Amino acid sequence: MAVDCHDPERLAAFWCEVLDFKVIDRSEGKVEIGSWVPTVEDVRARQMSPTLLFIQVPEGKTVKNRLHLDISPFDGSAEDEVTRLLGLGATKTDVGQGSDRNWVVMADPEGNEFDVLRSLAPQN
Repeated sequence: MAVDCHDPERLAAFWCEVLDFKVIDRSEGKVEIGSWVPTVEDVRARQMSPTLLFIQVPEGKTVKNRLHLDISPFDGSAEDEVTRLLGLGATKTDVGQGSDRNWVVMADPEGNEFDVLRSLAPQN
């Protein structure tokens, strides 16, 4: 998935923290992150997990994203995840979802929306 942005390094660093991803490639104006660094053999075998590619563009975000990520924490509550993400620089945002929803709509440092859903942590 490609994400247009002003500062690829900053946004890639944010999403690396959010998703526990690593930078797997960078060039001028572009940073790609993924859950693991692929080997040549992985690429040849087409054993590639999805990646995020942050591409520098001059224009800013103008409308709600039509595609966004959903985050489901697996080692804590959704509320704890929202608190963690706020500490990383995310903000809560309103896209007209209403107050009766069981998810939280947030935005990354450049305003790209994403949702924090229910926790996948085992219930005691």
